[in-house]
Amino acid sequence: MPNLIEPSLLRERLRAAAPPVILDLREEGVFEKEHLLFATNLALSQLELNIRRLVPRFSTPIVLCDGGGAEGGGNTAGLAERGAERLTRFGYGDVSILKGGIGGWKAAGLAVFSGFNVPSKAFGEFVEHAYRTPSLAPEELQSLIDSGRKMVIVDSRPMEEYTRMNIPGGINVPGGELVYRAHDFAPHPDTLVVVNCAGRTRSIIGAQSLINAGIPNQVTALRNGTMGWHLAGLQLERDETRGPPAPSSPGTERGRQAASRVAARFGVNTINAKTLALWEGEMDQRTLYLMDVRIPREYQDGHLPNARNAPGGQLVQGTDTYMADRGARVVLVDTDGVRANMTASWLIQMGWRDVHVLEAWPEGVEKVTGPFVEEIPGLEAGDVEQTPPTGLAEQIRSDAGSPLVVDLGPSPEFRRGHIPGAWFAIRAQLETARQHLPAGDSLVLTSPDGVLARLAARDAAEAGFRNIRVLAGGTAAWSEEGLPMETGGDRMASAPNDVFAKPYDHPDGVEQHMRNYLDWEVTLVEQIEKSGEISYRIFPGA
Repeated sequence: MPNLIEPSLLRERLRAAAPPVILDLREEGVFEKEHLLFATNLALSQLELNIRRLVPRFSTPIVLCDGGGAEGGGNTAGLAERGAERLTRFGYGDVSILKGGIGGWKAAGLAVFSGFNVPSKAFGEFVEHAYRTPSLAPEELQSLIDSGRKMVIVDSRPMEEYTRMNIPGGINVPGGELVYRAHDFAPHPDTLVVVNCAGRTRSIIGAQSLINAGIPNQVTALRNGTMGWHLAGLQLERDETRGPPAPSSPGTERGRQAASRVAARFGVNTINAKTLALWEGEMDQRTLYLMDVRIPREYQDGHLPNARNAPGGQLVQGTDTYMADRGARVVLVDTDGVRANMTASWLIQMGWRDVHVLEAWPEGVEKVTGPFVEEIPGLEAGDVEQTPPTGLAEQIRSDAGSPLVVDLGPSPEFRRGHIPGAWFAIRAQLETARQHLPAGDSLVLTSPDGVLARLAARDAAEAGFRNIRVLAGGTAAWSEEGLPMETGGDRMASAPNDVFAKPYDHPDGVEQHMRNYLDWEVTLVEQIEKSGEISYRIFPGA
């Protein structure tokens, strides 16, 4: 039985220079209702897929949290015990459980927070207040557009978010790329630069990045982003793919000079390849996150062997999504220093204590292409029988009786398309889901690529299922074979609380969800100040 840690003791330990990692094992849709400020959401259903990325050091002190049966937190008692057993089996040696989970934390009079990426979201509001980041209301921007004002509107989100909806005429420049590309997309000082995102955080951080870098243009954020634009009754574009011009040599050099000034102002340190190698050799003593902050396409064209991709704007937007250990060393890398230095400057202001930039590519180290190949503990080939898509399709068509197909992928993906007759279930809830599933002589598990289904075969056996197989290659392989798909969410054996719905993802009441979200962002700083659990850093002007 793992050690239980009292809420008061955990709060004290969280104030140390090397605090423990808090992993909240509830599903995303439950976690977002209320959670500890510094908790990283790692649903038990997804634990193997992400644990080595979030907590790469086996000796890291980990505290696991669930709902503890708390009202409003979801009756999720027992998740922490199951997670502790699994982590111990994988080699993690310092695992504790928060006594009483969320319920125990609240009973001790300690603060809980709603939403996602709370430390980063609150930081955006802090930056706007501390540095007086200028912003325009949607109606003001529309008036400037109508007047013919010379401007460029840059959307600081990743391309896939931009494509969904964007301000008319805007181009996509992810936040970490802004200073790197600014001198090319706004080469004339009289061009107004307007930065937007979906809401507030990336608009504010993006605009302030350009201001900190000292570009000669007037820079402003679009207040409340695309959601504010929509709420103002203005039209959005959709399905656009406009990007900035390719970086030029003069533009890149000016970006490098600007980022160097920012690095000096905010105390960004550089390290060489020898130091990086030393720190990599000390991973059993101190966590190291080596992050390549370029856009995914550049990363996949060639990256350091141990570097994971964390585009700079997204890393600042959601530090807890990428790095669970707040006492870790963080080393950022790119090819030019601009994006790494700008990202480092923000992490330092957020309170990360040990952030560095790799000064040059290590000699003799060959680039690795493609995505990072993540270690997935517990994934052992051959543990469960796999059936090919065509074989499953033939069984479904046969008169001998179809197998029970259970899809463990995200509920939104299930609604968009699944194998005909399949049921949705959450992996960590297979035992209770079984009560809602029809009886069957055999079970076929599937997930988007089949990996989660393979991991879940053991859970299914423990839940009492028999004759368990896994769809080889998952639902993606089924689709690639051109086999029929079904849409809708009629067969749900688990409540679809596995995914947090963004305001614009709700089937109805979208405008009210947008207003609620924007109000939530604005009030975060006050909530955190009341809790006394975080301290951002203010630096003097340039």
